[in-house]
Amino acid sequence: MKQMARVGGRHRVVIDRVQPSVPGTREGSPFPVKRVVGETVLVNADILADGHDVVRGVIRYRRRGGRTWHELPLEPVGNDLWTGQFSVDRVGPWEYSIRAWVDHARTWRSGLQKKHEAAVATETDLQIGAALVAEAVGRARGTDAERMEALARLLGNEALSLDRRVAEALDPESETLVDRYPDLSCATTLDHPIPVRVDRERAGFSAWYELFPRSTGVSADKNGRPVRHGTLQDVINRLPEIARMGFDIVYLPPIHPIGTTKRKGRNNSTEAVPGDPGSPWAIGSDEGGHTAIHPELGSEADFQELVDRVRSYQMEVALDIAFQCSPDHPWVREHPRWFVHRPDGSIQYAENPPKKYEDIYPINFETEDWEALWIELREVFLYWISHGVQVFRVDNPHTKSFPFWDWAIESIQQDHPEVIFLAEAFTRPKRMYRLAKGGFTQSYTYFTWRNSPEELRQYLTELTHDHPREYFRPNFWPNTPDILHEDLQTGGRAAFVARLVLAATLSSNYGIYGPAFELMEHEPVRPGSEEYLHSEKYEIRVWNTEDPRSIAPVISRVNAIRRANRALQSNRHLRFHNVDNPNLLCYSKCDDTGDNVILVCVNMDYHARQGGWVEFSPPAVGLDGPLPFVVRDLLSGRSWTWSDYWNFIELDPQETPAHVFVLER
Repeated sequence: MKQMARVGGRHRVVIDRVQPSVPGTREGSPFPVKRVVGETVLVNADILADGHDVVRGVIRYRRRGGRTWHELPLEPVGNDLWTGQFSVDRVGPWEYSIRAWVDHARTWRSGLQKKHEAAVATETDLQIGAALVAEAVGRARGTDAERMEALARLLGNEALSLDRRVAEALDPESETLVDRYPDLSCATTLDHPIPVRVDRERAGFSAWYELFPRSTGVSADKNGRPVRHGTLQDVINRLPEIARMGFDIVYLPPIHPIGTTKRKGRNNSTEAVPGDPGSPWAIGSDEGGHTAIHPELGSEADFQELVDRVRSYQMEVALDIAFQCSPDHPWVREHPRWFVHRPDGSIQYAENPPKKYEDIYPINFETEDWEALWIELREVFLYWISHGVQVFRVDNPHTKSFPFWDWAIESIQQDHPEVIFLAEAFTRPKRMYRLAKGGFTQSYTYFTWRNSPEELRQYLTELTHDHPREYFRPNFWPNTPDILHEDLQTGGRAAFVARLVLAATLSSNYGIYGPAFELMEHEPVRPGSEEYLHSEKYEIRVWNTEDPRSIAPVISRVNAIRRANRALQSNRHLRFHNVDNPNLLCYSKCDDTGDNVILVCVNMDYHARQGGWVEFSPPAVGLDGPLPFVVRDLLSGRSWTWSDYWNFIELDPQETPAHVFVLER
């Protein structure tokens, strides 16, 4: 009986399979769908009722907390599937719902139409209509009420001819008038609105450049050793070069003081020697913790100047937030309960057996002092936000409490909705997806380890066509300070260019770790390892960014292509194309209008020329278009005229491993 009372026995319409929505709930509430400003939310739902009555439905949407719902009609597309869409034009939380009902006025009008065409309409049919219109008068406002009263009197006036009254009932203006005021007393509405998180445009389209400030602008002595520690001012001096390459975000690993206790040496050695700078992720010393700047990098004023100068190039600073501490961090002394203590009284350091990270203490999220801990961690973000930072890359968030991230991100974005959070979580898929559902704006992925055409097809299909597309925004990185994949170790220049093109065109968000990437750094610390030899995580490096072998010009070209083609600024219209050579990967993207179509073809054999026939033509991407047609390679500038549905391509990796074609319209 309780269930009957909740549903209501008079509510005949059923609403099912509403999309977009995100699987799962948090404390009984659904997770938000994600969009960026200016995008549309395309809504689909199964809406049905018993019998033959006419059903109507609307999308109801608003910014969360708003007083007024906006409504747009849902349209039937067959087999009880209904669709509609609305646009989101402001950053912040939104929500939408669906309302559907049996429309007795439309049902009556549909029946009257059929009877009139069959010449069997009766006086009773008109009286039924007059009663329905008269009932709707009470829901109408202003002159509409007066017009509806007049219509009801006319329909019920037996002194007028039946044909005239039928014609008036079926008149489009009368239909529009009555439809404006439906009877919603038995309407069905979703139990809970579906939340929508709307982020700024850079959340959906961005190019990241990571660099270590301590290695920036540093010259070498006669032995190749750095002569000094790089500074934030050195980063400022590199900004024109980074801007010329076309990046949006300048991402800095932790810039905080580095501990000295158990400091790591070069190549992750457990024994540091004098002059070894330590790992930036071993955060904290007597000079401060997560809200302090390493003294050798510069001052707070230097950092503020950096933020301002980066902004002057239409870029942004992203900071790495790593919630862990060196043994010298002030928190270790001030809040010992925030760490796990072993039976001998010592604090548990980080481990990933057989590896030991004695220079790092993990934070204990099961501490009884968790509320103070959460507030302090949130204050770290708020401190840097107060200095103009709006983008954060979060280190290993999957090793911290999920409820903490849910709370912290939501509470921060309530006052700072423009803030972007990138989750560096190389972990199991469900953990990655849960972090995204809980609020992370973008996410690292398995792209680095998807190294064949078929692997990329399968993975991108999951990310862009299955349920993750509604909440998981992938950010593709061909390399990171932690990951030098075997393809880059052995594939030469072709591998670096191919992985760049793949990352930058398969995903609308991507990044590189430079200057290691543009200078094609490829030596591992040992065979079979993905760690760099002379890893910048443990020593200051000297980079010759003027090296003529640098692929910086290619990076600049690829980023310029991304900015000039809206098709590459979203992942929603990615489609893979058949090709008869398993070494080739071919895929296209288009913008929402279909005016901009990009076809990318990549040879993933980095050592041999490969050719094949690819199935591509205007109809293959859902467009009307004539044959022949022209494709122009945006990398080389060359054009080809293709005259069939299958077209031949050939790529020599020693020249270029990729085409980025635009379809000339």
